Amino acid sequence: MNRKLAAVVSVTALCVCAEMGRSVLRPYIAIAQDGAIAPAENLIVEGVPPIPAALAETAGRYGSYRNATLADWNPVRSEMLIATRFADTAQLHLVKMPGGERQQLTFFADAVGNGKFHPNGGDYIVFSKDIGGGEWYQLYRYDVASGDVTLLTDGKARNLMGPWSSGGDQIAYMSTRRTGKDTDLWVMNPADPKSDRLLTKLEGGGWGPEDWSPDDSKILLKEEISLNESYLWLVDTKTGEKTALMPAGTKRGDKVAYGDARFSKDSKGIYVTADSGAEYMNLAYLDLGRPEIKYLISGPEAKWDVERFDLSHNGMFIAYVKDEDGVSVIHVRKTADQKEIPLRNLPAGVVTSLHWHRNGHELGFSLTNARGPGDCYSYHVTTGKLERWTTSESAVKTDAFPQAELVRWKSFDDKEISGFLYKPPAKFSGKRPVLVVIHGGPEGQTQPTFLGRSNYYLNELGIALIYPNVRGSTGYGKTFSELDNGFKREDTYKDINALFDWIGTRPDLDAERIAVTGGSYGGHMTLAVSTFYSHRIRCSVDIVGMSNLVTFLEHTEAYRRDLRRVEYGDERDPKMREFLEKIAPMNNIEKTKKPMFVIAGKNDPRVPVSESQQIADALKKQGTPVWLLIAKDEGHGYRKKANQDFQFYATVEFLQEYLLK
Repeated sequence: MNRKLAAVVSVTALCVCAEMGRSVLRPYIAIAQDGAIAPAENLIVEGVPPIPAALAETAGRYGSYRNATLADWNPVRSEMLIATRFADTAQLHLVKMPGGERQQLTFFADAVGNGKFHPNGGDYIVFSKDIGGGEWYQLYRYDVASGDVTLLTDGKARNLMGPWSSGGDQIAYMSTRRTGKDTDLWVMNPADPKSDRLLTKLEGGGWGPEDWSPDDSKILLKEEISLNESYLWLVDTKTGEKTALMPAGTKRGDKVAYGDARFSKDSKGIYVTADSGAEYMNLAYLDLGRPEIKYLISGPEAKWDVERFDLSHNGMFIAYVKDEDGVSVIHVRKTADQKEIPLRNLPAGVVTSLHWHRNGHELGFSLTNARGPGDCYSYHVTTGKLERWTTSESAVKTDAFPQAELVRWKSFDDKEISGFLYKPPAKFSGKRPVLVVIHGGPEGQTQPTFLGRSNYYLNELGIALIYPNVRGSTGYGKTFSELDNGFKREDTYKDINALFDWIGTRPDLDAERIAVTGGSYGGHMTLAVSTFYSHRIRCSVDIVGMSNLVTFLEHTEAYRRDLRRVEYGDERDPKMREFLEKIAPMNNIEKTKKPMFVIAGKNDPRVPVSESQQIADALKKQGTPVWLLIAKDEGHGYRKKANQDFQFYATVEFLQEYLLK
């Protein structure tokens, strides 16, 4: 249960008061009379023992860092709009020069991670924000001169921001306003919210606008059925009529995936990433006159996915990022002849955003790696000049943090599975306990990014970390990504069991001391492994995981339900329902023998909090040790630093109690 705050410790965070327009110091950690860290009133805490206050002084340093992500360029000046955190959540900031100060623009209790300058002069910014992690996003206008913020949407529906028109006076976006379930296409002039209008009624939740044609007569719209199936449409911006854009040789039902898509500047074609007839997402050009798709990368270079791309405003250059075994590689080509421009001295890591400045020569990007929490850079393609715009701070020196080691093992069916291993420093001798961290999605991939607080497990507790990319992960071809769909769900659980076997072959890892954790689908995997391979682990930490895929599908928000059914199976089908009920951790609770820490957000629209509550209640009833943490002001994972810190401290205590003893 919640504990009353009795005394305040001197550990404080800089908290910005929006209503006052100034910065003040506000405590985010409080100490009870027994000398333990007291959870705030927004946290529901059950089974968690008192957490020593001293932990905030040691482990807390590993949570004291910032990062920076590029959101947009100022259209008329060489200035970056970035998302970074000074207080409790990430907000929009302006950086006016490489290495310049971060000028905070938005001041909200909830995070603001994206924003787009008005292309015609940069006099205002459009951004989106939700409340309490519920993901019912609203669009807002921030006026640069006055700092005033204006709500643009209805304040109720889920609204997803799309691209600016080529003329720069309209923005396209998706909204569930009409039915609460279907995401329709809307357009508006943000300078005049009354201009808001419904352009096209749509069914389902997988729609998104990609681009406007150069003359603004068409909007390029993508319809996503699943990770491996999507379609492109052209929408008339006057009538709202949509026309299917079907490349030659393809038809409805073909398993073709499309990623980013942009009109060429001459309106004759579309640049797109696609996997038609191939294993990987390739950069392609779709000729609208035929229509015919032409892949731009061939031979051995066509291996690995093109994750994202951006076309320069003048249409002369196209920049794209390839995911090569989990590591990002940036490429730039001239569109006239597809000749690649050599890029020099780029930092190594994982690219998280990519944007051309409207001047057509400066390419901005964000990058993170094992020793950097994430910063913004620019590269001038004509001069070859690389500039670093931000240098994010960390309370712990990061230059000695371990680099990821790519490891591979064979699963039950001889399928090769890979992942990243981080080993503790040499000061820890003997076989090391292991924490297996499973990514969400499952349409996702673990990449060697900054580990943040998890570096504490390595450097201070001597726990080795393994981040597997089990079957169903992206980045290894579409066949691999489909190996866990529907009735094949259990095969991905077996990949983790095979990982346990591999750990047993390593002289530096302790197969007798293994914990498993993950968030979202990784949380479901954690629950499944804790159930069906309970004898192989010491404990587990489930973060917003699905304890029964049937009840999850029945209660996840309506706008995303059909998309999830493609991946997990349709629970309305009797045979599929029987199978999903059979493998549900919730329905095999008696097999879960080891201690578990269950973490959830009350406002989670993706995995309802009931999925966490029911597994915790069942474990408690049968006498299996269980800790429970629910944040009332969070959704699908914690975004507020105070909540992240308490979750981290409690997890450290849990691992010390059940993994390390």
